Amino acid sequence: MRIEKVNENQIRCTLTREDLASRHIKLSELAYGSDNAKSLFRDMMHQAAVEHGFEADDIPLMIEAIPLSSETIMLIITKVESPEELDTRFSNFTDASGEDDSEETAYDGDNPFEQDRSKEILELFEQIRREKEKSAAPKKESSSDASDSSPSGKQLTKMFSFQELDTAFHLAGLLKDFYTGDNALYKNPKTNLYYLVIRQGAHSLSEFHKIYNTVSEYTRSENYTPGLEAFYKEHCKIILAEKALQKLSDI
Repeated sequence: MRIEKVNENQIRCTLTREDLASRHIKLSELAYGSDNAKSLFRDMMHQAAVEHGFEADDIPLMIEAIPLSSETIMLIITKVESPEELDTRFSNFTDASGEDDSEETAYDGDNPFEQDRSKEILELFEQIRREKEKSAAPKKESSSDASDSSPSGKQLTKMFSFQELDTAFHLAGLLKDFYTGDNALYKNPKTNLYYLVIRQGAHSLSEFHKIYNTVSEYTRSENYTPGLEAFYKEHCKIILAEKALQKLSDI
């Protein structure tokens, strides 16, 4: 099990077939969150804390699982600023090779990374994450609008990247007459990538989740920080500084 620190809020953990075998874990039991599987996750977080100072006690985590090969999988573990962000998109599974290897490798009952590995590993870590969030969350009185409000009162902001300006026009058409929040569009002249920053505005949390999911179907979700947007404002081309999608929908 190899752990790398990406930054203060993110680590990468690479698991191999041998890592699971040494703990007597099969993929079939991962989906049910066995004691061995939970122990693996605890060991992973402990090792990250000891080796890299990555402390995640009482902090919600987002976990992305990326199969690298038939015997290796990478977990990207990220601390999130607010718990409600976890519900927008908990995990993405991407085949790093971009190819379907289901026909290249015969099924091996002892291979913990068989064809259905992505779906089952997602179920495991979603279960563990939800249990962790539930145990860490402070008890408070329920309210009728709890599902549509941010506990911290903060407005959510999301950022996405894509290659073609036509994508922005397409999104503008899809979200016309629905999304009213502020948003901005930038272009990085070095990479020729476009960056769209959207803000929650007056939308409820559930509405913003729908907006997020719509945009993410056609783009790549990026980690947003105010400092990063400030960098784009200074060093990238500002296509539309405000109400970008609304303005594009009128063209």
